Amino acid sequence: MTITDTVVPGFHALSDPLRVQVLELLRSQELCVCDLCEHLGTTQSKLSFHLKTLKEAGLVRSRQEGRWIYYRLNLPQFVALEQYLAEFRRFSLMLPSPPCADTK
Repeated sequence: MTITDTVVPGFHALSDPLRVQVLELLRSQELCVCDLCEHLGTTQSKLSFHLKTLKEAGLVRSRQEGRWIYYRLNLPQFVALEQYLAEFRRFSLMLPSPPCADTK
């Protein structure tokens, strides 16, 4: 698995406001789909699409209890995204670009 396989889906999942709202709700506790729908004022079918994207990106995990599915954050994936961004801060020098050479 390459860095692209883990980082790109994560940032894609974070690019949608509704998915970010889902993550904000899951910061403090595990929630079932019905609770998420109620808090977000959305339908289960619309939310299912977004939860699938978050799961495929590894940002959330789910567990089934009876007929209910509960979602929680998958913190190791957030650590991976954070570490990826930290590498830019640590190793990317912010030097001005050299002047372009006029080849004419």
